[in-house]
Amino acid sequence: MTHMKSIHPAAHAYADEVKAGTLSRREFLTRATSLGLTAAASYGLLGLARPAKAAAHAQTGGTLRIESSVKALKDPRTYDWPQMSNFTRGYLEYLVEYQVDGSFAPSLLSGWEVNADATEYLLTVREGVTWSNGDPFTAEDVAFNIARWCEKAVEGNSMASRMDSLVDAETGLAREGAITVVDASTVKLVLNTADITLIAGFSDYPAAIVHQSFNGDPLANPIGTGPYLPGEFEVGVKAELVKNENHTWWGEGAYLDTIEYIDFGTDQAAIFAAVDADEVDMVYESIGEFIELFDSIEWTKSEAVTANTVVIRPNQQAEINGMKPYADARVRRALAMAIDNNVLLELGFNGNGLVAENHHVSPIHPEYAELPAPVHDPEGAMALLEEAGMADFEHDLISIDDTWRKNTSDAAAGQLRDAGIPVKRTVLPGSTFWNDWAKYPFSTTDWAQRPLGVQVLALAYRSGEAWNESAFANEEFDATLAEALSIADADARREVMAKLQKIMQDEGVVVQPYWRSIYRHHKPGIVGGEMHPTFEIHVAKLGFAA
Repeated sequence: MTHMKSIHPAAHAYADEVKAGTLSRREFLTRATSLGLTAAASYGLLGLARPAKAAAHAQTGGTLRIESSVKALKDPRTYDWPQMSNFTRGYLEYLVEYQVDGSFAPSLLSGWEVNADATEYLLTVREGVTWSNGDPFTAEDVAFNIARWCEKAVEGNSMASRMDSLVDAETGLAREGAITVVDASTVKLVLNTADITLIAGFSDYPAAIVHQSFNGDPLANPIGTGPYLPGEFEVGVKAELVKNENHTWWGEGAYLDTIEYIDFGTDQAAIFAAVDADEVDMVYESIGEFIELFDSIEWTKSEAVTANTVVIRPNQQAEINGMKPYADARVRRALAMAIDNNVLLELGFNGNGLVAENHHVSPIHPEYAELPAPVHDPEGAMALLEEAGMADFEHDLISIDDTWRKNTSDAAAGQLRDAGIPVKRTVLPGSTFWNDWAKYPFSTTDWAQRPLGVQVLALAYRSGEAWNESAFANEEFDATLAEALSIADADARREVMAKLQKIMQDEGVVVQPYWRSIYRHHKPGIVGGEMHPTFEIHVAKLGFAA
């Protein structure tokens, strides 16, 4: 095993790339910290001191009101929306925390070690942590959670795809010998195949750590390691976190007495009206022309350049009138060829981002491979549909009823019609849309950023995964992805990634038009409210400036 006091051999190579100008500092931090280096040690490899954190100077006490959707809760490993985790984050914490600068910071783990080929991980559990019921937090708790993440048969358990290298393909459970409790503070993981995404997976929002008595309902069984407890909770209305005065929390912060999430729906005009009426102190996300409106009232704005995106995807297994219209790659390619992604960025998201290339791997991902831009060819699109015998088929593009996702879908439908392709639009309220988001024949879905491109492809496009809403199943893609997941060096992985990205484009798996720059506004004087690349709200860091 590689010890944390020594430095993983790949980290030296990454540091040399930064110094040579061929690797960004953000990409370096993601790579180095996922191998077990602390952020301070990572900066040290560059010959730099880690930038000092601005002193919070937060006062103790108070109530902070946050505009946010309040969604029904369920088993965290089946979470499919960040707002769920932002609430339970007050008491259900994480092994690892993904930072704004791209690094991974220990949380309920105090550190980890990774061997040279990423087939063994040694996890060190943070000492001095207790559950809110008084039980000590130990390696047994860590092993319990990782094992439950591996349970592929649990409907909606997307964590199983993140833990694939630990899962027995025959049983759909953690492989015997994959997870070993070495002692009270150490867990050893032995993988089926090399996987460089494991630590990143631990930081993803469905990876909240639950007590071994957990019954599947985060509200009915609110035992956690964090500093808050759930209070009032009404779906679509309001959710409240209350400081747990009977629990000694291990961390620093937890300044506020109460945190309220208040649901004003998805209409930005209604949200701005609530801000104007002084009903909230901070918004979940500022969107479109409302960014300037929030600026005009002199609220504080923060921005994150991200790999957050939206995909327009045909479901390859969806049946319509006894046929599977999107099983034919010619139909899928035609839809992509008829759409100009530049237009979708401008009309759908006010130009606040970068044009994407229909393969769901972003330029900010370390292993991104630059490919030729997708071809916009409406005439060629119709020729493909005629060849497939589908020129007269009417497509029904389904979207949620909010602003940017609806606008993007409207713009896509308009371009399809301009190409001569029959298409209608179905617009659903969020309460309806998210019930069956993975099953629609043809719809738009937004996706949050993951630190690594291979993470996204494994989560969303590997055959049979819970979140594979396109129903894409391709043996060549799966085999190539397995190879990519085993390559620790991102430059070497980029060669394999180019093949994966090309398969995505050639198969017409998705129209993925742009990468979103995301914004958040809050009142001046709020501490810890900055926009996070994956929309996380770290509630223990929130407070009012002293």
